[in-house]
Amino acid sequence: MSEALNEVVLCGANSYEEKYYFNPLFERLPEVIKEELQMIMVSFTEDVGGIILLKFNEEDELEFVTDADEMDYLYDEIGSGLRVRQIQKEQQELLESLELFYRYFIRHREVSEELAEHMAKYDREEEPDESKVDPDSIKEDSASNSDSDNGFDIYFDPGEEQDD
Repeated sequence: MSEALNEVVLCGANSYEEKYYFNPLFERLPEVIKEELQMIMVSFTEDVGGIILLKFNEEDELEFVTDADEMDYLYDEIGSGLRVRQIQKEQQELLESLELFYRYFIRHREVSEELAEHMAKYDREEEPDESKVDPDSIKEDSASNSDSDNGFDIYFDPGEEQDD
């Protein structure tokens, strides 16, 4: 029982009652985040069925908990696990940010080092891609295929037949 006391539900959706729950403890989250969470949770129950909760465990980490009525023969347990992993992959940045929010604003823990690591991970500059097209080659090729009579440059694919 003490284990459940250390867990905090962020939000959940129930396909049987067609309800969505959002914990008022997290009202300070931006509206766009709240809407994204609602979309994720409700679309999960529409696709897979059952009940889904997004909660913080004892280590202040987010985890998905799914369940279904034992008489629900349409609930896809394998599909449920696959969908949760898909959400975790596609929404990784959002989920990590929610964990930081929880640790700092709800649990009042020091997160400066963790926040710095998190921000550095997403602020890194992309290294130049050598496979990109050289801008000078575009200017040379396009100059021979442009039609500037009307003030617009029109580029044609040399391999494509032109209708005149």
